[in-house]
Amino acid sequence: MIKKKKTLQKMRQNNLDWKEYEAITKYIYETLGKEFGVTVVGYGNDCKVQGKSGNFHQIDVLTMQSNGVHQVRTAIECKHLKTKITKDTVMKVLGIINDARIEKGIIVSKSGFTKDATNFAREYNIGLVELREIGEKDFEETPKEIHIGDLLLNIQTIITRPQILNIDIGNNQSIEISDEWDYYNYAVILETQTKIPLIKYVNEFRNEVNLQNKKTEKITKHYEIPNAILFHTTNSVEINGITFTGQLIEIDASKKLSFKLVDQVWLIMKSIFEERVFTFSEIGLIVERKNK
Repeated sequence: MIKKKKTLQKMRQNNLDWKEYEAITKYIYETLGKEFGVTVVGYGNDCKVQGKSGNFHQIDVLTMQSNGVHQVRTAIECKHLKTKITKDTVMKVLGIINDARIEKGIIVSKSGFTKDATNFAREYNIGLVELREIGEKDFEETPKEIHIGDLLLNIQTIITRPQILNIDIGNNQSIEISDEWDYYNYAVILETQTKIPLIKYVNEFRNEVNLQNKKTEKITKHYEIPNAILFHTTNSVEINGITFTGQLIEIDASKKLSFKLVDQVWLIMKSIFEERVFTFSEIGLIVERKNK
Protein backbone atom coordinates (compact mmCIF):
# COMPACT_ATOMS: atom_id res chain seq x y z
CA MET A 1 0.00 0.00 0.00
CA ILE A 2 1.30 3.47 -0.87
CA LYS A 3 0.69 6.13 1.78
CA LYS A 4 1.78 9.69 2.50
CA LYS A 5 5.08 9.94 4.43
CA LYS A 6 4.70 7.17 6.98
CA THR A 7 7.31 5.11 8.75
CA LEU A 8 7.91 2.11 6.54
CA GLN A 9 9.86 -0.65 8.19
CA LYS A 10 8.45 -2.61 11.11
CA MET A 11 11.07 -5.08 12.28
CA ARG A 12 9.85 -8.45 13.43
CA GLN A 13 9.87 -9.10 17.16
CA ASN A 14 8.77 -12.73 17.16
CA ASN A 15 9.88 -15.94 15.51
CA LEU A 16 8.23 -17.18 12.33
CA ASP A 17 4.64 -18.29 12.42
CA TRP A 18 3.19 -21.05 10.25
CA LYS A 19 1.94 -18.68 7.53
CA GLU A 20 5.37 -17.11 7.14
CA TYR A 21 6.92 -20.58 7.17
CA GLU A 22 4.73 -21.65 4.25
CA ALA A 23 5.51 -18.44 2.35
CA ILE A 24 9.24 -18.89 2.85
CA THR A 25 9.07 -22.53 1.75
CA LYS A 26 7.28 -21.45 -1.42
CA TYR A 27 9.88 -18.76 -2.10
CA ILE A 28 12.81 -21.15 -1.56
CA TYR A 29 11.49 -23.86 -3.87
CA GLU A 30 10.52 -21.27 -6.44
CA THR A 31 14.02 -19.78 -6.37
CA LEU A 32 16.01 -23.01 -6.28
CA GLY A 33 13.85 -24.61 -8.94
CA LYS A 34 14.00 -21.86 -11.58
CA GLU A 35 17.06 -23.19 -13.39
CA PHE A 36 15.45 -26.65 -13.56
CA GLY A 37 12.12 -25.43 -14.92
CA VAL A 38 10.24 -25.85 -11.64
CA THR A 39 7.30 -23.49 -11.15
CA VAL A 40 4.91 -23.01 -8.24
CA VAL A 41 1.38 -23.63 -9.52
CA GLY A 42 -0.47 -23.48 -6.21
CA TYR A 43 0.06 -22.24 -2.67
CA GLY A 44 -1.82 -21.73 0.59
CA ASN A 45 -5.42 -22.34 1.62
CA ASP A 46 -6.73 -21.91 -1.92
CA CYS A 47 -4.49 -24.63 -3.34
CA LYS A 48 -6.72 -27.71 -3.50
CA VAL A 49 -6.64 -30.75 -5.74
CA GLN A 50 -9.36 -33.36 -6.26
CA GLY A 51 -8.42 -37.00 -5.83
CA LYS A 52 -9.74 -40.21 -7.39
CA SER A 53 -11.95 -40.54 -4.32
CA GLY A 54 -13.74 -37.29 -5.20
CA ASN A 55 -12.31 -35.64 -2.08
CA PHE A 56 -10.42 -32.35 -2.27
CA HIS A 57 -7.01 -32.10 -0.62
CA GLN A 58 -5.37 -28.85 0.48
CA ILE A 59 -1.70 -28.61 -0.58
CA ASP A 60 0.62 -26.09 1.12
CA VAL A 61 2.86 -25.67 -1.94
CA LEU A 62 2.31 -27.40 -5.29
CA THR A 63 5.07 -27.30 -7.91
CA MET A 64 5.32 -28.54 -11.49
CA GLN A 65 8.28 -29.54 -13.63
CA SER A 66 8.54 -31.07 -17.08
CA ASN A 67 10.65 -34.22 -17.44
CA GLY A 68 10.63 -33.85 -21.22
CA VAL A 69 7.60 -36.07 -21.65
CA HIS A 70 5.21 -35.38 -18.78
CA GLN A 71 4.49 -32.61 -16.31
CA VAL A 72 5.59 -33.86 -12.88
CA ARG A 73 3.86 -32.40 -9.84
CA THR A 74 5.25 -32.25 -6.30
CA ALA A 75 3.14 -31.64 -3.20
CA ILE A 76 5.04 -29.92 -0.39
CA GLU A 77 3.62 -30.18 3.13
CA CYS A 78 4.91 -27.57 5.63
CA LYS A 79 5.04 -28.45 9.33
CA HIS A 80 5.95 -25.55 11.60
CA LEU A 81 5.78 -27.59 14.82
CA LYS A 82 7.90 -27.79 17.96
CA THR A 83 7.95 -31.59 17.88
CA LYS A 84 9.42 -34.05 15.39
CA ILE A 85 7.23 -35.31 12.57
CA THR A 86 6.02 -38.89 13.07
CA LYS A 87 5.22 -41.71 10.66
CA ASP A 88 1.50 -40.78 10.78
CA THR A 89 2.17 -37.51 8.95
CA VAL A 90 4.22 -39.27 6.27
CA MET A 91 1.43 -41.82 5.79
CA LYS A 92 -1.11 -38.99 5.42
CA VAL A 93 0.98 -37.26 2.74
CA LEU A 94 1.45 -40.57 0.91
CA GLY A 95 -2.32 -41.10 0.91
CA ILE A 96 -2.97 -37.62 -0.48
CA ILE A 97 -0.50 -37.82 -3.35
CA ASN A 98 -1.70 -41.32 -4.29
CA ASP A 99 -5.34 -40.21 -4.31
CA ALA A 100 -4.56 -37.00 -6.22
CA ARG A 101 -2.18 -38.75 -8.64
CA ILE A 102 0.63 -36.38 -7.66
CA GLU A 103 4.00 -37.85 -8.56
CA LYS A 104 6.10 -36.67 -5.61
CA GLY A 105 5.63 -35.63 -1.99
CA ILE A 106 7.94 -33.62 0.28
CA ILE A 107 7.51 -32.79 3.96
CA VAL A 108 9.28 -29.68 5.26
CA SER A 109 9.66 -29.62 9.05
CA LYS A 110 10.99 -27.10 11.52
CA SER A 111 11.88 -29.72 14.14
CA GLY A 112 13.00 -32.79 12.19
CA PHE A 113 11.60 -36.32 11.97
CA THR A 114 11.38 -39.47 14.09
CA LYS A 115 13.26 -42.60 13.04
CA ASP A 116 9.99 -44.33 12.07
CA ALA A 117 9.01 -41.38 9.90
CA THR A 118 12.39 -41.41 8.17
CA ASN A 119 12.26 -45.17 7.50
CA PHE A 120 8.70 -44.99 6.12
CA ALA A 121 9.46 -41.97 3.94
CA ARG A 122 12.56 -43.62 2.49
CA GLU A 123 10.58 -46.74 1.56
CA TYR A 124 7.85 -44.80 -0.23
CA ASN A 125 10.02 -42.06 -1.77
CA ILE A 126 8.66 -39.16 0.28
CA GLY A 127 11.25 -36.38 0.54
CA LEU A 128 12.09 -35.07 4.01
CA VAL A 129 13.53 -31.59 4.52
CA GLU A 130 14.44 -29.76 7.71
CA LEU A 131 14.07 -25.99 7.39
CA ARG A 132 14.63 -23.75 10.38
CA GLU A 133 16.38 -20.69 11.70
CA ILE A 134 20.11 -21.26 12.03
CA GLY A 135 21.62 -21.73 15.49
CA GLU A 136 24.76 -22.59 17.40
CA LYS A 137 24.30 -26.36 17.04
CA ASP A 138 24.70 -26.07 13.27
CA PHE A 139 28.38 -25.29 13.82
CA GLU A 140 29.26 -27.81 16.55
CA GLU A 141 31.34 -30.02 14.26
CA THR A 142 32.74 -27.28 12.03
CA PRO A 143 34.54 -23.95 12.55
CA LYS A 144 32.18 -21.39 13.97
CA GLU A 145 32.18 -19.23 10.87
CA ILE A 146 30.92 -19.73 7.37
CA HIS A 147 31.99 -17.85 4.26
CA ILE A 148 29.32 -16.55 1.90
CA GLY A 149 31.05 -15.04 -1.08
CA ASP A 150 33.04 -12.19 0.39
CA LEU A 151 30.85 -11.94 3.50
CA LEU A 152 31.88 -13.51 6.78
CA LEU A 153 29.71 -14.21 9.78
CA ASN A 154 31.16 -15.24 13.13
CA ILE A 155 28.20 -16.17 15.28
CA GLN A 156 30.13 -15.58 18.51
CA THR A 157 30.51 -11.87 17.77
CA ILE A 158 28.44 -8.89 16.72
CA ILE A 159 26.56 -9.18 13.45
CA THR A 160 25.18 -6.27 11.47
CA ARG A 161 21.86 -5.93 9.73
CA PRO A 162 20.88 -3.39 7.06
CA GLN A 163 17.65 -1.71 8.09
CA ILE A 164 15.56 0.27 5.61
CA LEU A 165 14.07 3.37 7.19
CA ASN A 166 12.25 4.96 4.26
CA ILE A 167 11.43 4.42 0.58
CA ASP A 168 10.52 7.73 -1.09
CA ILE A 169 8.91 7.53 -4.54
CA GLY A 170 8.43 11.27 -5.05
CA ASN A 171 5.42 13.60 -4.94
CA ASN A 172 5.37 13.36 -1.15
CA GLN A 173 4.69 9.62 -1.31
CA SER A 174 6.42 6.65 0.27
CA ILE A 175 5.95 2.91 0.38
CA GLU A 176 4.61 1.39 3.58
CA ILE A 177 6.00 -2.08 4.30
CA SER A 178 4.41 -3.92 7.23
CA ASP A 179 5.90 -7.31 6.38
CA GLU A 180 9.11 -8.29 4.59
CA TRP A 181 7.13 -10.28 2.07
CA ASP A 182 5.24 -7.13 1.05
CA TYR A 183 8.24 -6.23 -1.12
CA TYR A 184 7.32 -9.09 -3.44
CA ASN A 185 3.98 -7.44 -4.23
CA TYR A 186 5.80 -4.56 -5.95
CA ALA A 187 7.53 -4.26 -9.33
CA VAL A 188 8.96 -1.37 -11.33
CA ILE A 189 7.87 -1.19 -14.98
CA LEU A 190 10.44 0.74 -16.96
CA GLU A 191 9.76 3.03 -19.91
CA THR A 192 10.81 0.09 -22.14
CA GLN A 193 8.09 -2.04 -20.46
CA THR A 194 10.72 -4.16 -18.74
CA LYS A 195 9.41 -5.36 -15.38
CA ILE A 196 11.87 -5.39 -12.46
CA PRO A 197 10.85 -6.72 -9.03
CA LEU A 198 11.21 -4.05 -6.35
CA ILE A 199 13.15 -6.51 -4.18
CA LYS A 200 16.09 -6.18 -6.62
CA TYR A 201 16.40 -2.49 -5.77
CA VAL A 202 15.90 -3.28 -2.08
CA ASN A 203 18.67 -5.90 -2.06
CA GLU A 204 21.04 -3.66 -4.03
CA PHE A 205 20.52 -0.90 -1.49
CA ARG A 206 21.02 -3.31 1.41
CA ASN A 207 24.31 -4.39 -0.11
CA GLU A 208 25.25 -0.72 -0.46
CA VAL A 209 24.53 -0.16 3.23
CA ASN A 210 26.64 -3.22 4.11
CA LEU A 211 29.55 -2.01 1.98
CA GLN A 212 29.47 1.47 3.52
CA ASN A 213 29.85 -0.22 6.93
CA LYS A 214 28.95 2.98 8.78
CA LYS A 215 27.06 1.78 11.82
CA THR A 216 24.16 3.97 13.03
CA GLU A 217 24.87 6.54 10.25
CA LYS A 218 21.95 7.00 7.89
CA ILE A 219 22.67 6.33 4.21
CA THR A 220 20.57 7.58 1.30
CA LYS A 221 20.68 6.42 -2.31
CA HIS A 222 18.56 7.57 -5.23
CA TYR A 223 17.73 5.42 -8.26
CA GLU A 224 16.79 7.51 -11.29
CA ILE A 225 13.99 5.69 -13.16
CA PRO A 226 12.36 8.14 -15.60
CA ASN A 227 8.82 7.60 -16.83
CA ALA A 228 8.39 4.39 -14.86
CA ILE A 229 5.42 2.82 -13.10
CA LEU A 230 5.55 1.36 -9.61
CA PHE A 231 3.22 -1.59 -9.93
CA HIS A 232 1.44 -3.08 -6.92
CA THR A 233 -1.09 -5.90 -6.79
CA THR A 234 -3.78 -3.41 -5.71
CA ASN A 235 -2.74 -0.09 -7.30
CA SER A 236 0.04 1.52 -9.34
CA VAL A 237 1.62 4.99 -9.55
CA GLU A 238 3.85 6.83 -12.00
CA ILE A 239 7.36 7.49 -10.69
CA ASN A 240 10.65 8.97 -11.92
CA GLY A 241 12.84 7.44 -9.28
CA ILE A 242 13.12 5.77 -5.88
CA THR A 243 15.12 7.05 -2.89
CA PHE A 244 16.10 4.64 -0.12
CA THR A 245 17.24 5.64 3.36
CA GLY A 246 18.73 3.09 5.73
CA GLN A 247 21.44 2.25 8.19
CA LEU A 248 23.30 -0.65 9.78
CA ILE A 249 22.16 -1.89 13.15
CA GLU A 250 24.14 -4.21 15.42
CA ILE A 251 22.98 -7.44 17.07
CA ASP A 252 24.92 -9.49 19.62
CA ALA A 253 24.65 -12.97 18.09
CA SER A 254 26.13 -14.64 21.17
CA LYS A 255 23.12 -13.47 23.20
CA LYS A 256 20.38 -13.79 20.61
CA LEU A 257 20.68 -16.62 18.09
CA SER A 258 17.46 -15.82 16.27
CA PHE A 259 18.29 -14.83 12.71
CA LYS A 260 15.66 -12.78 10.95
CA LEU A 261 14.76 -12.19 7.34
CA VAL A 262 17.33 -9.49 6.62
CA ASP A 263 20.31 -11.07 8.38
CA GLN A 264 23.33 -12.24 6.43
CA VAL A 265 22.62 -15.82 7.48
CA TRP A 266 19.07 -16.63 8.46
CA LEU A 267 17.86 -20.11 7.55
CA ILE A 268 19.39 -23.50 7.07
CA MET A 269 17.75 -26.20 4.95
CA LYS A 270 18.84 -29.84 5.12
CA SER A 271 17.54 -32.37 2.61
CA ILE A 272 17.78 -35.62 4.54
CA PHE A 273 17.91 -38.19 1.74
CA GLU A 274 19.77 -36.05 -0.80
CA GLU A 275 22.18 -34.91 1.96
CA ARG A 276 22.25 -31.35 0.65
CA VAL A 277 22.49 -28.33 2.93
CA PHE A 278 21.65 -24.74 1.99
CA THR A 279 21.88 -21.49 3.91
CA PHE A 280 19.65 -18.54 3.05
CA SER A 281 19.78 -14.79 3.48
CA GLU A 282 17.36 -12.11 2.38
CA ILE A 283 20.04 -9.93 0.76
CA GLY A 284 19.99 -12.26 -2.22
CA LEU A 285 22.32 -15.09 -1.22
CA ILE A 286 21.45 -18.79 -1.41
CA VAL A 287 24.51 -20.90 -0.75
CA GLU A 288 24.95 -24.67 -0.78
CA ARG A 289 27.32 -25.87 1.91
CA LYS A 290 29.51 -28.52 0.34
CA ASN A 291 30.73 -31.50 2.35
CA LYS A 292 34.50 -31.54 2.68
